Amino acid sequence: MKFMYTLREIGENFKNDENFKGCIKFDEPLDSRTTFRIGGKSELFIEPADVRSLAAVLRTVVSEGIHYFILGGGSNIVFADEGFHGCVISTGKLNAVRLESADDECAYVKCMAGATASALVNFCTENSLSGAEEFAGLPGSIGGAVFMNARCFDKSISDILTATEHISLENFGTEAGAINPAEWDYKKSPYQNKKSVITEAVFRLKKGIPKAEISSRCSAFISERREKGHFKFPSAGSVFKNNRNFGIPSGKIIDNAGLKGLQIGGAQIAPFHGNFIINVNRASSADVKNLVDFIIKEVKRQTNFELEPEIIFVN
Repeated sequence: MKFMYTLREIGENFKNDENFKGCIKFDEPLDSRTTFRIGGKSELFIEPADVRSLAAVLRTVVSEGIHYFILGGGSNIVFADEGFHGCVISTGKLNAVRLESADDECAYVKCMAGATASALVNFCTENSLSGAEEFAGLPGSIGGAVFMNARCFDKSISDILTATEHISLENFGTEAGAINPAEWDYKKSPYQNKKSVITEAVFRLKKGIPKAEISSRCSAFISERREKGHFKFPSAGSVFKNNRNFGIPSGKIIDNAGLKGLQIGGAQIAPFHGNFIINVNRASSADVKNLVDFIIKEVKRQTNFELEPEIIFVN
């Protein structure tokens, strides 16, 4: 396909467009934008500051056939060391959190896709709203959490989700997304099979719970994460989904296979958690990918279980 514009021209066009709000960068390092601290540079990096600008960027890259990736908090992502030949579109500036409405028992909080999970939890704590405590300490963005249907301490993000909005990649208009529980499951959402980009999410929280009680619960979940080693090294958290049909968590399966502590290059299966791969010494994306592939192969050989990764390798 012959492109009408180069990546450089696309970036410069948006820089000079008075209707575009946001940030344009060239050859932007991606390692610092992921929790794994891995990855090369993106040829074009665009961070729209409003939904209209995001829609304009999406319309351009799709119509031009440009390779692109939507980046939220980077908590489940491994970028290639060679970098990203295309356009990385960040939702980082779309980060507002506000009260949408309330009734006698519940409050409804609207978050833009680039807001962090911590921002939602902090807003709820400050306003004495309960229901999001399990997500305290969760890295990443609301858009990513909705897309992956993040699950923490036996609660899924869909358990408190009441509405979404997204940009259609067919007409580039903003559309509301009704929540059909049948479309949501363990770490699965309809957005994983939908040609759209999440822009907002609305969550239902319970009113009337003392702020001190909510804060205490948040602190307990963060402490448990810390005790499990979540913050010791750069990582993407859990590498493999748990499969209920196995009857045992993926981390325990990996432990039982004798793989805990195994290292390839700078990537290691955490000695303290079988379902974590940690960046212990400038790990490359290839180190992580090779380790993931080895775990899958070895667990399959020993148990006949097929582990399913939840981290995403982006090339």
